[in-house]
Amino acid sequence: MLVYEYMPNKSLDSFIFDGGQSKILDWPMRFHIIKGIARGLVYLHQDSRLRIIHRDLKVSNILLDHDMIPKISDFGLARSFGGNQIEANTNRVVGTYGYMAPEYAGEGIFSIKSDVFSFGVLVLEIVSGKKNRGFVHKEHSHNLLGHAWGLHKEARSLELIAASLDESICSSEAIRSIHVGLLCVQPRPEDRPTMYSVTLMFESDCELPPPKFPGAGSSSCECLSLPFLPSFLKKPIPISKIDSSTSFPA
Repeated sequence: MLVYEYMPNKSLDSFIFDGGQSKILDWPMRFHIIKGIARGLVYLHQDSRLRIIHRDLKVSNILLDHDMIPKISDFGLARSFGGNQIEANTNRVVGTYGYMAPEYAGEGIFSIKSDVFSFGVLVLEIVSGKKNRGFVHKEHSHNLLGHAWGLHKEARSLELIAASLDESICSSEAIRSIHVGLLCVQPRPEDRPTMYSVTLMFESDCELPPPKFPGAGSSSCECLSLPFLPSFLKKPIPISKIDSSTSFPA
């Protein structure tokens, strides 16, 4: 039997995806939550006796206590590593699409960097108030990650920020959070920072490297992209809709 601490404010998704409740979480509170989650992952990945990979990090698995301090919950899918082990492979991929790293969703490979990917998605959702899965934009077919990357490349990241944060936003913190989130969702695990590096990025003003397009050059992700288009024009095709009758231009 598992016993959890009572969390009077329920989970984070009940605030950021609810039009009425979202106004309760102003920017200082959201930034505090983002950094709190990052510190929690540092403990799991680095400071605990065994290295723990959560494998299902998402907004609904972040609980908030009376003081809005975030707590990572639901370790039902977690795996622990001992010694110098840094990654593992599974034939049974479990988790939540929209938060899964491409190497895990496509090949069953998971590591601390797959949790980093999920954290990046979570950051972009907290800043924007939008869900990655099911995100729709009238000007393109990218998900939230691709949309955020496009705005970042055009120095328009402020357009991603939730409208409810207009009066409380600290532009420099929000833009940096988006940048860090994009670094976390890069397609190659080795390009993503560790969670310890992420915490340092939030606490300093050091220059950050440019993020690569989320999922570019990878066929092992939730959506496959047409190979003949440049990355910024690729239209995702849900894997569930691909069968033997699906044809692609030569």
